[in-house]
Amino acid sequence: MEVKQSRTPEETATRRLRNSGDAANADYVIHKGEGPTRTITNVHLSGSAKQHGEGHPGEGDIRGNKRGVV
Repeated sequence: MEVKQSRTPEETATRRLRNSGDAANADYVIHKGEGPTRTITNVHLSGSAKQHGEGHPGEGDIRGNKRGVV
């Protein structure tokens, strides 16, 4: 049986240990430990709610009127 691998073992390990959360929009990131037992927590403080991307008009009310940009 032949097994084909497109990544090196180092690339595979790096992909498994990466932060899979929303680190780009987090207020701060807590990183504890190293290796496979490490934890990464992305902290989003309340009050920092902001819109990411363009607004959209929504579905509209029961009469079909748009509710405005959300």
